[in-house]
Amino acid sequence: MSVDGYIDDAGPERLRLSNTADFDRVDAVRAGYDAILVGAGTVRSDDPGLLVKSPTRKERRLARGAPADLTKVTLTNSGDLDPDSRFFTSGEEPKIVYCASPAVCELSGRLDGRAEVVDAGDPVNLPTALADLKRRGVRRLMVEGGGSVHTQFLTSGLADELHLVVAPFFVGDPCAPRFVRPGIFPQDAKRPMRLAETTRIGDVVLLRYLIRTERG
Repeated sequence: MSVDGYIDDAGPERLRLSNTADFDRVDAVRAGYDAILVGAGTVRSDDPGLLVKSPTRKERRLARGAPADLTKVTLTNSGDLDPDSRFFTSGEEPKIVYCASPAVCELSGRLDGRAEVVDAGDPVNLPTALADLKRRGVRRLMVEGGGSVHTQFLTSGLADELHLVVAPFFVGDPCAPRFVRPGIFPQDAKRPMRLAETTRIGDVVLLRYLIRTERG
């Protein structure tokens, strides 16, 4: 995020907040997880592939008995997803869409087998989705955004770690998306997160926090 807490600007092109070294670090982190989750808004706006980029890291995953890439997961209440987006067309591993009940049938037909569409309540219930992922063998889930998804996980006390990279500039546009939206967060002045790591990566800095929740 920018110094003032934005994850993009309001322009048509994606704002580059980090640098090459940090993008490689993210790829290394990604390679250690079972599944990766983004919100439907991120699928629409960024069109991410969500694949492990490094061939060496893919080989290491295969060597330890894991698939080359992660299971891809998204959440949608509206069902407004493009079947031709890279979320669905890139990679061989499963794609799962947790969808609000009223949109399940229409979205299932439109995706035509490119992903499994799972009814997760109305609106989408995050604990229901996570319980289903657990039943599928997902033990480590990486959540990459965007702001609505960050807010849901953090306000629900369902995140264990927060990896926050701060870019050395301001955005200052109230119309731009922020790292989190307004909400009631368990992490406050009386129950703060614990700073586990601070790493300089060129002109950006990584802050890795361990989140204290009632789950321990």
